[in-house]
Amino acid sequence: MVGPTHDNEPHAGGINQRLNWLRAGVLGANDGIVSTAALVVGVAGATTATPAILTAGVAGLVGGAISMALGEYVSVSSQRDSEHALIAKERRELKEMPEEELDELTELYRQRGLSEHTARAVAEELTAHDALGAHLQIELGIDQEDLVSPWQAAISSAIAFTIGALLPLLAILLPPEAARIPVTFVSVLAALAVTGAVSARLGGAPWLRATLRLVIGGALALTATLVIGMLMGTTVA
Repeated sequence: MVGPTHDNEPHAGGINQRLNWLRAGVLGANDGIVSTAALVVGVAGATTATPAILTAGVAGLVGGAISMALGEYVSVSSQRDSEHALIAKERRELKEMPEEELDELTELYRQRGLSEHTARAVAEELTAHDALGAHLQIELGIDQEDLVSPWQAAISSAIAFTIGALLPLLAILLPPEAARIPVTFVSVLAALAVTGAVSARLGGAPWLRATLRLVIGGALALTATLVIGMLMGTTVA
């Protein structure tokens, strides 16, 4: 039976799916950059002790990567379960009401601009070749040979977050003590500008607005945690 079309969803396959995965990777890296940078800058505002900053940064990196992986695994698992349910439903309908399903497929192609005669011919030919595949593709945008993998999504998210988190962690640890926070600010904001432009490009949005939005948000996050860290450091001292 007719269901919602999802031609633009990640499971549509092809180049759109690859772009969606790449966009998700960029966003995961962004999360790693901002969350870890905010954490280490906040700690650096409270103390200059390298072990404390390193411990906070590594803990934030590991915890964030695991959290991202778990969230993505649960989300994609739910999507995959839904896809399997839709496939089973379509398979059952094809077995129980083949003529109605053929009429439905014909109508779907007719709605896409084909004449009644051509739509019927295409529907009959596709049904003879692979009825289930034809219905899944035109009705639901699902390719049963290319279903999303929860494990792949989880691992990809964890890797993207880790790569992003490494930048502020190295930026806060490698420079001399007096330059730690300025170097981290500059490095993080430059990285956010790059990832903002890339994500906007992948999404077909104006790059300047997306980049400014991300850079300003990152600057506010770093400033807020730095101020809190300085206040906490003063209070503790």
